[in-house]
Amino acid sequence: MGTGREGAFRYADLFAGIGGFHAMLDHAGGRCVYVSEIDAAARSTYARNWIDPLPEGERPVVNTDITLDTAEGKPVLVKDHDVLAAGFPCQPFSKSGFQRGMDEARGTLFWNIARVLEAKKPAVVLLENVRNIAGPRHDREWEVIIRTLRELGYRVSARPTVFSPHLLPPHRGGTPQVRDRVFILGTYIGAAQVAAELAAGLEPEQTVPRSVVDGWEVDRWRAEWILDPDHSIEDVQRYRLDAQETAWVNAWDDLVQRIRVRTGLRLPGFPLWADHWVPERTLDQDELSYLPDWKRRILVKNARFYDENKPVIDAWRQAHPEFRSFPASRRKLEWQARDLESLWDCLMHFRPSGIRAKEPTYLPALVAINQTSIYGPRRRRVTPHEAARLQGFPDEFGFGDQKDPASYKQVGNGVAVGAAWHVFREHVLRDADDLPAHLVDAVRGAPLAPPTSVSARLEAVPDVADDVPEVERAAS
Repeated sequence: MGTGREGAFRYADLFAGIGGFHAMLDHAGGRCVYVSEIDAAARSTYARNWIDPLPEGERPVVNTDITLDTAEGKPVLVKDHDVLAAGFPCQPFSKSGFQRGMDEARGTLFWNIARVLEAKKPAVVLLENVRNIAGPRHDREWEVIIRTLRELGYRVSARPTVFSPHLLPPHRGGTPQVRDRVFILGTYIGAAQVAAELAAGLEPEQTVPRSVVDGWEVDRWRAEWILDPDHSIEDVQRYRLDAQETAWVNAWDDLVQRIRVRTGLRLPGFPLWADHWVPERTLDQDELSYLPDWKRRILVKNARFYDENKPVIDAWRQAHPEFRSFPASRRKLEWQARDLESLWDCLMHFRPSGIRAKEPTYLPALVAINQTSIYGPRRRRVTPHEAARLQGFPDEFGFGDQKDPASYKQVGNGVAVGAAWHVFREHVLRDADDLPAHLVDAVRGAPLAPPTSVSARLEAVPDVADDVPEVERAAS
């Protein structure tokens, strides 16, 4: 899937995963000159999709361990580049005292990024990490990251840029996934200029706010937009729910129907814990007093739910004696599906905390562990190929004969292409006066959405085009 072109600018892709940054930087007109990824399976997927299709003379240098090419006291072996992108691991920073600048980051992989920036001074640095890195538990680490980047000469905001692909409309590269990530974007202007701007009170703003773009309404997303036709999926049966899983859903769905028939109402939004459906009067107040507030509230709400629906629940229990043998986590339900009438109309997740059901609009964030979304109307899980599409990868992206668990893990660890493109594009256009003209021109000239976005499929998926305004279809 490489572009096979020289590229308007050069970029290095560190902690590259399976190529989320590669996808969007190629779209921006870039050429990858250096890749580093320590995980062999992810590196193989990356190579299969982004390197192997390129002519041999256009392939980037591939490194397996960034610490080898950024060793202290030795030259940095990363090739020269205009943009450095890195979805770096959030490792604990050194606890050996609060010191200045890069010294405090020694022993962490962020220090290796800093070494590259110090040696190569790319025009733009783009880092991505989980949202918690800018949370209250990591104030110290966040301060070190920002201070280090500024000491290296990068204009960077102390306010995190937090963004999710579901906030982007399809015509701008959005996908139906809530995936809040922190993006750290910096423009190289030199340490003296950074210090002068800060002394003058010119604190840089975050690149983009965490808000919808172009007035997009997130409830208009449809999970089905990222699905392949079942008949096109090889051995689709392995993604379908098995008999036991189907029994879990059917039992709970029967309760959904019974409650609706009796009350005309949907299930409540608090977690339903069937093992704790007892009359409220039987709750031991002394035992409750020792519990955390959140758990005490849930137990009281479940007892009241039972009191209000006792005839229905008792009849339902009698009709489903098998329910008692379900795993403990499957005797819990979190209903977030508003007025939907059946679990089989929902997106579902089999979580350690219970079965979660929500409207089939946007999906929760993909994670590296296997909690794969289940699309109720098709009674199956999202495939690795569909999960990759949810991250913004193109239809031709593939995993070869790799086992599904490894593919799900790689996608869950990846960068959302559309979100990364949006924040990168806005940053380059905002700082255009301080960036190389060839980089700015490339970004400005690239289409508004990567070809990997859902917009590329609007005409291919039944009923999708009908849900998207004409102006957005024209933009795609």
